[in-house]
Amino acid sequence: MSTLVTGRYGEDLAAEYLRGLGWTIVDRNWRCGSGELDIVAYEPVERTHTTVFVEVKYRTGRGFGDPLEAITATKRRHLRASCAQWLAEHGPTGVVRIDAIGIVGMRGSAPVLRHLRGLA
Repeated sequence: MSTLVTGRYGEDLAAEYLRGLGWTIVDRNWRCGSGELDIVAYEPVERTHTTVFVEVKYRTGRGFGDPLEAITATKRRHLRASCAQWLAEHGPTGVVRIDAIGIVGMRGSAPVLRHLRGLA
């Protein structure tokens, strides 16, 4: 499987997981000069919602470590800049947060998903 296909599969799994939590997916693979936002979602909270920008990392094994370890300080800076651009285009919202979802999918077993809230 190519990295594009693998990455898309991981993002699909993450989006399905978030919908299962009752979240609304607002945008996927949104691109700007600072980079790309994998998933933008609204997390329902009492009488309001939180806009959550979700970085997804998918690995087909643990040979390169935990997928979330790939989110470096540089990547976090790019994420914050991309989030600011998305908000500038789509209007301000209430609470904003950046999360990450790491998924390890090994042949012969169900993918293991880890959701880290409040990444940056």
